[in-house]
Amino acid sequence: MTYENPQLQKICDDLPIKCNKAIDYTKNEYSLLRAGRANSKLLEKVSVNYYGTMTPITQMGNISTPEPRMLVITLWDKSALGAAEKAILAANLGLTPTNDGNVIRLVFPELTEERRKELVKQVKKMAEECKVTVRNARRDTIDGIKKLKNDKQISEDIAADAEKDVDKAIAKFIETIEAMTAEKEKEIMSV
Repeated sequence: MTYENPQLQKICDDLPIKCNKAIDYTKNEYSLLRAGRANSKLLEKVSVNYYGTMTPITQMGNISTPEPRMLVITLWDKSALGAAEKAILAANLGLTPTNDGNVIRLVFPELTEERRKELVKQVKKMAEECKVTVRNARRDTIDGIKKLKNDKQISEDIAADAEKDVDKAIAKFIETIEAMTAEKEKEIMSV
């Protein structure tokens, strides 16, 4: 979407920025969902009280996935294993850490059919929130175009063309959201 009017161009340039932010946020939220597979992103929000400083567990050692449903956390400072174990329990991830004195193991249990359906509902809710954000960005853009038209800064034809371009862009963003959601649902429902 390129336009001669700089104000119209700015209004239309803001649309993909807002929509992409919403989609990126939703992708990040999807990655934090526990779908029966080990995912180290789940630990990104876990902070350990390490010598009086709250330190992200991801910065205290290596996190590996030796099996599809297991994470192994190898801390560089073995004396922090107990504090890390407490922090994981306090984070309420639904996982019980096992500490053998060298590493912490997190085993992800198999998801029940009921839990999978709950997760799919959660995914759909997140997708709908993302779509609402995208639609709000559309509304703001259309309002900006109408204001320019009413102020006689652009013609009605240019305004109509810009609105069509906005609708096409929004349709593509909605498609992206739906594809992303379908992929996540498939991942959750696969046993």
